[in-house]
Amino acid sequence: MIVTFQRARTEEQREIRRRAILDMASAMLEEMPVAAVTLNELSRRVGLAKPNVLRYFESREAVLLELLDHFLQEWLTELAGELAAGVDQNLPMTERAAAVAEILGRSLSGRVVLCDLFGAQGSVLEHNVSAEVVARYKRTSLDRLTTMAALIQKYLPELGESATLFSLHTVVMAGALSAYSTPPPSLQAAYQSEPDLARFHLELKDSLKLALTANLLGVLPRR
Repeated sequence: MIVTFQRARTEEQREIRRRAILDMASAMLEEMPVAAVTLNELSRRVGLAKPNVLRYFESREAVLLELLDHFLQEWLTELAGELAAGVDQNLPMTERAAAVAEILGRSLSGRVVLCDLFGAQGSVLEHNVSAEVVARYKRTSLDRLTTMAALIQKYLPELGESATLFSLHTVVMAGALSAYSTPPPSLQAAYQSEPDLARFHLELKDSLKLALTANLLGVLPRR
């Protein structure tokens, strides 16, 4: 879908246009990986010349960083309910840890776009943006990390301050493992022609659960 706009003259009109750019980028991410989203195609679909899009966002990466924060905030809201419904706080520590790892793996594996953005964050999205934009994003990320750590610590108080590091490891692993769960067509063809190579194709949910369980058991106190 391609939309068109008249010249934005008021702050309300500018915010509508800004929101439209974000919404269109979000729709594109449902169709293609992060690497395929270009500023030229985004501009075409949103019905604006590329210089006009750059009036609202300084780069493609700035658009995607804002979307990443939005998707992360949405996920954390849902995660709170999933943990509340799925973790019995009266269980022994190791059983609670297993439940938390399972819920995190299941929840993140259902959010392919978020994981793809996590994977691109350090190597792509935090490049080609100004110090002001990336610092603003990092400040917001600290807030999200604090929220996530508090959620996990509620069910695993034994983690203590390690809850923050575990939370950071979780999003990093989600991004890294997602790259191995969605191979491009050429790699899918290679896996089909040489089945032994398919061991490199990781199922995201199970891989995340295994990695997060191992990580949790490594940082939890031993008794």
